[in-house]
Parts: sequence; C-alpha cells; structure tokens
Amino acid sequence: MAATRKTTGTRAASAAAKADAHREAPGPTEIRSQLVRTELLKAGVWIGLALLIGLCIVLIQPILLIFAGIVMASMLDGGTRLLGRVLPIARGWRLLIVCLSLVVFLVWTVMFAGSQIADQAATLQTVVMGQVERIAAWASDHGMGNFQLDTKTITDNLAGTFGRVTAAVGTVLGGLTSLIMILVLGIFIAIEPRLYERGVAWMLPMKARENFYITTARMGFTLRRLMAGRLLGMLVEGIGTWLACMAVGIPMAALMGLLTGLLAFIPNIGAIVSGVLLVLVGFSAGTDTGLWAIAIYFIVQTVDGYLIVPMVAKKTVDLAPALVLGAQILFGALLGLMGLFLADPIIAMIKVALEREAERNADGVKTKTAAGT
Repeated sequence: MAATRKTTGTRAASAAAKADAHREAPGPTEIRSQLVRTELLKAGVWIGLALLIGLCIVLIQPILLIFAGIVMASMLDGGTRLLGRVLPIARGWRLLIVCLSLVVFLVWTVMFAGSQIADQAATLQTVVMGQVERIAAWASDHGMGNFQLDTKTITDNLAGTFGRVTAAVGTVLGGLTSLIMILVLGIFIAIEPRLYERGVAWMLPMKARENFYITTARMGFTLRRLMAGRLLGMLVEGIGTWLACMAVGIPMAALMGLLTGLLAFIPNIGAIVSGVLLVLVGFSAGTDTGLWAIAIYFIVQTVDGYLIVPMVAKKTVDLAPALVLGAQILFGALLGLMGLFLADPIIAMIKVALEREAERNADGVKTKTAAGT
C-alpha cells in the first residue's frame, strides 16, 4: 500500500517536472545561434548610435547652450582661481566677487554707455550701407558688373551663411534668453564643478573613471587658459580701438571699440569683420580718417597677434589657424552663430581628448613591449 502511494507520488512529481520543463522550453522567437545573437547585438549598437546622432541633431540648440554654459563656468572659475592668488579667502566668496564684478560691469555698460552706444548703433547701419553702395557704384563704373544691394539682401545672405539651425538665437528675445540661460548655467557649474564631474563619472565603468578625471582636468585647464587669452584679447582690442578712434576722430568710437572687443572672441573671422566695419566707418568721415582707420586696425591686430596670442598659446593648445578657420566655417554653416562663437573651444576640447587617447595608446604599447622583453 505504502509502495503504491510512493510510486504514485513519484509519477506525479515526474509529470509536474515534465510540465515545468515544457513551460520553460525555448519558444519560437528564441535565438539559439550565437552568430545571429552577435550580429543582432552589432546591429543594435549601430541603430542606437544612429538614434543618438539624430537626437543630438534635434537637440543641437540646448546642447550648444549647455556647452556655452560650461565655457562661461570656465571663465568664472578661472577668475576665481586668479583672485585666489592675491586674496586668500574661501572659494565661494571669491566666486561671489567675480560674479558681482561681472554684474556691475554689465549694469555700468547699460546705464552709462548704453544710450551713447544705442545712438551710434542706430546710425551704423546707414553709414555702412552708404559706404557699400559707394563701393558698388565704383565697381559698376569700372565695368565690374551691376550690383543691386540693400539691407534685406545682405541680411538674408548672412543668415544663409551662418546657417539656420540656431535661428532662434538670431532674434533679440532669443538672444537675451539664451544669454541669461548661459550665465545662470555657468554660475551653477562654477559653484561646485566637482559635483557635476563626479556625477558624470558615476555613470561610467570603474575602469574608465581614472582616465575620465585626467581628461576632464586637462580640458578644464586648457579651457580656462584659452578663455583667459580670449578675454585679454577682447579687452586690449576693444579699449585700444576705442581710444585710438577717439584720438583721430573716427565716428562712433565707443561702438567700434565694443564691436571690435566682442568680435575678438572669434579668431580670424571676428578680426576681418571688425576691420571691415572700422574701415567703412573711417572712410565715411574722409580719406584721411579712413587711412587712420586702416592703421589702427593693423596696429591693434599686430599687438594681439604677435604679443597676446603667442603668450597664451604657450600655456594652452596651439591650434593651427587653418584648422580653427575651417572649424568656424563648418560650425557656422551647420550650427549658426552659436557654432561660430564656440568653434574654437570645441576644437580645443577635441584636441585635448585626442592627445589623451594617443597618450594612453602609447603607454599601452610600452607596457606590452616591456612585458614581452
């Protein structure tokens, strides 16, 4: 009797085991081939990469704003570190002094120089278009063709040249909003940069974190020095152009100094644009004034190109002028004005990352060679 019950229980357990095995058996969609699994994994990686690239294209505007905020944070952090050399107080207080100095400068510019610059900006377009029309008439008289130029045509051509991906920045409201977002984001990052660095590193594998910290430290060093050189160049070119224009009687001296200083942030292209504007305004007041404008342009650019830029390049990445100009043309056409302004920092960061990767590869080759011997 007991043996019969035991046999019955064994049969029931065996049937249950077979049923469980049947339920856990591979289904029709189960991929048993390792080759197929590998190929599907590769395809998934490529599809994910394509989706990531598409997402970056769609979100290029906020991505550029975030990078601009990082650039702003590097400038604030650089000012804080520089102030720490002469003022041994806590970092938070030094950063507060730098931010307040920036706010005071902007308020002073708006309150005391804003009305004068606004009046000059209102007449700048008329003066420049008048000079352009004179050049077009001279070219037509000498058989170089018939040029029909107006403000709308020139504006449309510039908009097409700089691209339309970031067209929202071109409006006054969009520009002010973007500037405020960049300033706020830069201040938040500058308050505690290590916090965001550790947050990004936390999402990386453990073995990649050390290299990440080394790379970001070098990027931060390079970006701070690069922006310090840009700010120094902007200050020298802006103030120098303003004082020189006042001395020789070039109209709209304050506006010319402001535009020259702002455009000095963009290597190569900024100097060309500011030089063209300065010469056009100079010749609007007479031939002698125009010749003085040409002389001022070359003197200011010589001081910046042969004194400031080499001094800064020794402490930062030495970027080839053709490389920077090519990046500005590419980023300006694809990403608009924001891409044009940020081309130099982007190329500098890419170069630092590539140099670090080359260093790691060289260390790996040396380690394998040493192990082999």
